[in-house]
Amino acid sequence: MNYKIRKQLTPDQRLNYAGISDTVAHLLFHRGVSNEKDSKRFISPEYESDNLNPSLLKDADKAAVRFIQAVTNNEKIAIYSDYDADGIPGAAMFHDFLKRIGYSNFIVYIPHRHNEGFGLNKEAVDELASGGVKLLITIDCGIADFDAVKHANGKGMTVIITDHHEPPGQLPEAFAIIDHKQADCPYPDKNICGTGVAYKFIQAILAKNRFGLKEGMEKWLLDLVGIATLSDMVPLTGENRVFSYYGLNVLRKSPRKGIRRLLAKLNISQSHLNEDDIAFMITPRINAASRMGVPMDAFNLLIADNDEDADKSAEHLDKINTERKGVVASLVKEVKKVLHKRHGQDSKSFPGVLVLGNPEWRPSLLGLVANTCAEEFDRPVFLWGRDGDNAIKGSCRSEGRTNIVQLMRAAPVQTFTQFGGHKHSGGFAVHNDQIHFLEQNLNDAQKRSNDSSGSGGIDSNLIDPLLCGTGDELKDKSSSDDQIDLELSLDDVSYALFDDINKLAPFGTGNPKPVFLFKDIVVTEIRNFGKAKDHVELVFKKNNGGKVSAISFFGGESEWAKSLKNGDMIDLIAHLEKSMFRGRAELRLRVVEVIKSNNKNT
Repeated sequence: MNYKIRKQLTPDQRLNYAGISDTVAHLLFHRGVSNEKDSKRFISPEYESDNLNPSLLKDADKAAVRFIQAVTNNEKIAIYSDYDADGIPGAAMFHDFLKRIGYSNFIVYIPHRHNEGFGLNKEAVDELASGGVKLLITIDCGIADFDAVKHANGKGMTVIITDHHEPPGQLPEAFAIIDHKQADCPYPDKNICGTGVAYKFIQAILAKNRFGLKEGMEKWLLDLVGIATLSDMVPLTGENRVFSYYGLNVLRKSPRKGIRRLLAKLNISQSHLNEDDIAFMITPRINAASRMGVPMDAFNLLIADNDEDADKSAEHLDKINTERKGVVASLVKEVKKVLHKRHGQDSKSFPGVLVLGNPEWRPSLLGLVANTCAEEFDRPVFLWGRDGDNAIKGSCRSEGRTNIVQLMRAAPVQTFTQFGGHKHSGGFAVHNDQIHFLEQNLNDAQKRSNDSSGSGGIDSNLIDPLLCGTGDELKDKSSSDDQIDLELSLDDVSYALFDDINKLAPFGTGNPKPVFLFKDIVVTEIRNFGKAKDHVELVFKKNNGGKVSAISFFGGESEWAKSLKNGDMIDLIAHLEKSMFRGRAELRLRVVEVIKSNNKNT
């Protein structure tokens, strides 16, 4: 890969960042933050001033009035959320809110990922109706569930949808739809996640009736909004920056027993919790619950109010996440074996789009497998299995260049019964008689798109989207991976530099971690570590005799790791990070890429 170093600021550009270091000014400029006022807001977001008015959300006030009426009349309320790390925190947030206002006549329903699939379904509606539910509130789902909402209406329920997915051509006949992506919704920020939308709904309710809650009490719910925002890979700009920034602040002192117990089990310092701890440690365990068929287990962790339940939930989630990793690793191995058997050992000869399936595969796990294969083979990957209703469903991931949803739109109209997702990840369903044509249809669609330079002109209304939250645990492929922010020397690596850079945290989609280049540095020590010895640590010496370590987790199989020797001179591309593993601070580099230098150390 060819890397380019971002241009330095001109003297005139530098004048726009008074009171800010050269490094931070440089980083802000290349993130599109172009003046002193916006820079200060970015570095220190203000909850009150940067929080948008919830009344700007279409139907939010209407829904708030109906909610207040339900509580006043003691109607039974159902909170129906998606089963991922966006929806489940939202369900826990609404549970906490209802408890805080002293309301107990409610139920939380999270569908079984394998047996029920994404979104609201008629069978769940029947169950809730038989339990006396009068008000049904969805979180992170519902916008595409026309038939299920109509069914709920027929059962005498009032339905309030809170969602953040793209609306289909035909909207459900709900009492209220709170989704900022509706064409006629004036809400200016279109990027907040499902739990973020639900939080704005709570704000709209409290603006009309605080139910005795002290002013600002709802801020304690931001820990769950923060988890969802950092898990769902929405851009960490605008209101999402407020949610992630303050969400982490609340999490660092959150009294939630389940979170505290899980962090302790994972040797994560709660007071130093960061976005990576959420994305790589907390999010996978929340998602593992639904992938392994027990979504309520993750919900129970988030609402645990005693030590015994907290311990039990934390232990169980960690266990099923380990099981999930084992199953996924086995599936990855199986997929690779079949691909090589079908297309040969040289992956360069593989088709432009890889499609593979097995009726025995569980669709809920295939997104993780597809992601691994898309990265390794540098191609879009579509994998399918059969769900609990014997329907063919699957997940797809992009290699980073292909818009996966546009690719599915470009396939013949009969190819999918449903599809949808995000730019680089998606889900789909296929008729039995079409599955054998899926690979050919997608490769033909890719070829047509390439031939027309992606100008296809596809009518998005031809197919109802399966607007599924399939982006969990997907790396941010939308950032400019070939851009280096700055060139540094090993002597520049210091806690002072880290603290300066960290003013821009939390990092993620839309605000990527800074990438630095260290040229012509000599490797003094190479060490493999971990149970399987699949992690790599490189050690370098500063001019003052101090040491700098660079870590690459699961980097043992990379080409550079296999060929690198003590004394080799390299160019290193890396992030700067501070590890707090087991409560001990360690400043180090995180390897992005190792490039062998043409010069050898003499």
